[in-house]
Amino acid sequence: MVIEAGLKCVQGKPVVNSISLKEGEEKFIHEAKIARRHGAAVVVMAFDEKGQADTFARKTEICRRAYDILVKRLDFPPEDIIFDPNIFAIATGIEEHNNYGVDFIEAARWIRKNLPGAHVSGGVSNLSFSFRGNEPVREAMHSVFLYHAIKAGMDMGIVNAGQMIVYDDIDPELRQVCEDVVLNRDPGAAERLLALAEKFRGKQTQTREADLAWRDWPVEKRLSHALVHGITAFIEQDTEEARKASARPLDVIEGPLMAGMNVVGDLFGDGKMFLPQVVKSARVMKQAVAYLMPFMEEEKARSLASGSTFESSHSAGKIVLATVKGDVHDIGKNIVGIVLQCNNFEVVDLGVMVPATKIIETAKSEGADIIGLSGLITPSLDEMSFLAGELQRQDMKLPLLIGGATTSRVHTAVKIDPNYRGGPVVHVNDASRAVGVASALLSPEKRAAYAAEVRGEYQKIAAAHLRAQAAKKRLTLTDARANAVRIDFAKAPPQRPSFLGVRNFDNYDLAELVGYIDWTPFFQTWELAGRFPAILDDPKVGEAARSLYADAQEMLKRIVAEKWFTARATIGFWPANADGDDIAVFADENRTTKIATLHTLRQQLEKREGRFNAALSDFIAPRASGVPDYVGGFVVTAGIGEDAVADRFKKANDDYSSILCKALADRLAEAFAERMHARVRREFWAYAPDENLSADDLILEKYQGIRPAPGYPAQPDHTEKQTLFALLDAERGAGVKLTESFAMWPGSSVSGLYFSHPESFYFGVGKIERDQAEDYAARKGMTVAEVERWLAPILDYIPAQDRDQARTRREAVLASNPSSSAPANDIASNDLASHPPGCACAVHLAWRKKAARG
Repeated sequence: MVIEAGLKCVQGKPVVNSISLKEGEEKFIHEAKIARRHGAAVVVMAFDEKGQADTFARKTEICRRAYDILVKRLDFPPEDIIFDPNIFAIATGIEEHNNYGVDFIEAARWIRKNLPGAHVSGGVSNLSFSFRGNEPVREAMHSVFLYHAIKAGMDMGIVNAGQMIVYDDIDPELRQVCEDVVLNRDPGAAERLLALAEKFRGKQTQTREADLAWRDWPVEKRLSHALVHGITAFIEQDTEEARKASARPLDVIEGPLMAGMNVVGDLFGDGKMFLPQVVKSARVMKQAVAYLMPFMEEEKARSLASGSTFESSHSAGKIVLATVKGDVHDIGKNIVGIVLQCNNFEVVDLGVMVPATKIIETAKSEGADIIGLSGLITPSLDEMSFLAGELQRQDMKLPLLIGGATTSRVHTAVKIDPNYRGGPVVHVNDASRAVGVASALLSPEKRAAYAAEVRGEYQKIAAAHLRAQAAKKRLTLTDARANAVRIDFAKAPPQRPSFLGVRNFDNYDLAELVGYIDWTPFFQTWELAGRFPAILDDPKVGEAARSLYADAQEMLKRIVAEKWFTARATIGFWPANADGDDIAVFADENRTTKIATLHTLRQQLEKREGRFNAALSDFIAPRASGVPDYVGGFVVTAGIGEDAVADRFKKANDDYSSILCKALADRLAEAFAERMHARVRREFWAYAPDENLSADDLILEKYQGIRPAPGYPAQPDHTEKQTLFALLDAERGAGVKLTESFAMWPGSSVSGLYFSHPESFYFGVGKIERDQAEDYAARKGMTVAEVERWLAPILDYIPAQDRDQARTRREAVLASNPSSSAPANDIASNDLASHPPGCACAVHLAWRKKAARG
């Protein structure tokens, strides 16, 4: 069928749009099973045998029925279900249509509350169909509708980017009438909108012009305006005026400054401000506080000299933040810290590469209320799990927040939460959630209920994860190898590189890298969703994106002109041939002296007909073939000097510029990797000398060959960086070092291998079984336990040492609390080894039922 044919052609995670109960349950189940088999999400229309749902009751009835079929009968992951409860036209002149907007919004709210994990989407342009041709009115209707629908739970949508306007920029009169129409607050609203529509017909959305009229406002309003709009030009002048009008310097902070930051927090929470704007607001706040600090210190000294008590500012809570041991990445952590500070939390930032002992000791000595951990590389996941276990061992009760690019709700639920039962463990996937989570965890009224809700949710996630993994069929390593990628190397003999050995590049021209920057991840760093350049015109985040992009361009010009950073690279090529799942690297063309072995991992998930179980070694000619082949490697950095520049900004209370500096260094490093790979293809390996690709084509990887990196999906083992760095002598040649967890320093660095074969492709190894872990350990000369430690995130089983540690924890708990008993057979289950005695999670209960039956 068409759906399955399409799914067979899609790499990554597809979404099927759409399935419904229109033709009954049998077809619905058939199509859902196909999507499930291919790992696809599905859009489920609110449509059944009786037709499309047009009322709240019908929408919720159909969505509940579809959800129960998918989740309870088909074990479909709830997070892969996207409901479309139908957006219909309003203000059509037909009274029955007036509540369509409200019905959708309330259905979205009901779905998010009653169908856990599911998403809500809809085609927004349908709403204003009766006003086609009047774009200003349609823009306003869409913006007002989305404002309320998103607050109710709608988290996806189909919109025309050319028909949107920022909510606060809508003409007040038009916005009020649109509110009345969308929310059906006035029976005559549709008539009023029709009358008003003529006034706006043909008009285009006007942008607000900046002026200085606000300088005539009272100082409290000026401070609030400066904070909301990130204006630093007058902050010291206005802060001084406010100080002179206040009894104490602290009154300025707790009065107009915090009032302004509360406005920022409300706008951010309502989706009317975005992260770059919030960070700019924080810059204004920090500069104002820095100006007041000498006056506060002077007041404190006078108070102490007179024997009176000095009153300090009251915070919403104290949070210790750290990037865990071995990891050097901190942009996300810094952003979260700023957002928390903007909301009156005291943040103790320990920086990067912080051992668990220091994090815990600091939390104790500082009297912290929460600990927050961040990490980017996969070994950080193991470090987070270890720290959670240490918190449990020391009988601590603090909430633990988990964040960073490599983290996930699933990993937190399966690997971290079971290790720490003393306090709640919460995955925070972006800065916008940090304040709400922290506030809930520190609220005496909300904490217990919120913690119980999160733990219950994580137990469901863990159970669903285990069910999903169990449903996936995996091959033995022997069978997976039998289904390796088959390439006829003799048919297209590998090209010899233009040189063998290593070549270094010092002080590479930064200007040459600018054109290779992929800007989309830059905006993602700031939590602005959308692809570049379309994001600049996005109806919701476009204004913030344009402002951020302008600031980035201005700083980028200075980085290049003033040589803020130094870019260095080292690349190399060597004779190589595959030896099973490994790649033998030779000293010269004689191929008699092996100087290194690059170990690779193979996919073990059972594939459908015509698909292979790939390993990177498949893309290198086997030694037995007699075909001479080659492999390349690289390490590039654009981050030498970046930390000093970023620190200067931070010391000047300019966190916005500090983070912008780090983000641009990261983009330049990735651009350097892209530029060097292009030169490899055209010059140094020269297997594609006539290549002429656009920047978009490079981003879409429309070139021959691949450059996979150790620690990433095609080779998840970070320890392979040791071999690569040794071959390249990268610390000397590029100035890049490896930490104990194999993160690279400077952080704005990229490393990887070069493969040239036209049939090579990117893939993810996925989960591996015990037989491959044992085989891999033998090939690498490591113990199985060492391999299991480094490959923990991709193991499809629980290692023996984890079970032993869990047993030790259980015995300690039972010894200290004899009344806390667990069924004797619980300890026998590998899948439950990390759970506490007497655990009542869904996984445990299901296992006990199975054991009782068995």
